[in-house]
Amino acid sequence: MPALKPKPENVAPLVLLDSDLAGLYGVATKVLNQAVKRNLDRFPEDFMFQLTPEERDRLRSPIVTSNKPAARMRSQIVTAKGRGGARYCPYAFTEQGVAMLSSVLRSPRAVEVNIAIMRTFVQLRRLMDSNRDLARRIEALERRYDEQFATVFDAIKRLIAEDDSRKSKPKRSIGFLT
Repeated sequence: MPALKPKPENVAPLVLLDSDLAGLYGVATKVLNQAVKRNLDRFPEDFMFQLTPEERDRLRSPIVTSNKPAARMRSQIVTAKGRGGARYCPYAFTEQGVAMLSSVLRSPRAVEVNIAIMRTFVQLRRLMDSNRDLARRIEALERRYDEQFATVFDAIKRLIAEDDSRKSKPKRSIGFLT
């Protein structure tokens, strides 16, 4: 069996973790990962990758802690039942990997969940695209108005400089000169 490869450098930002997908499909994470390992040829590195230990550690919840300082609670994503923490780094699945899971997990539930997940991915892509367009528009407006305001600020600076030069000149005395 070929070894699972670490994550590639240029992966799409939208991924789902193995534990989340297992919950959606109604199977244990171990069962999902076993099914994937039996079909590794269907999951190239752009479909699925394993998180690094540093990435796994960042998934720990910094907010949720127990009353005992020594015993920190972790998010469900990285906690293995009964052993006090994850023994492996979770796998992350891209859109294509999620789609491939429906062929590996052949239950009717897997098909339903796959359709719902794919629709969600499409909506997320649309949302990201609209945010990019909005960011570009805001940037263009900033550039345009920065140029206009630069002219205004230059005029204000000139007025302040003129006022300072007037204040530095000696004032004439009030009254009549004799």
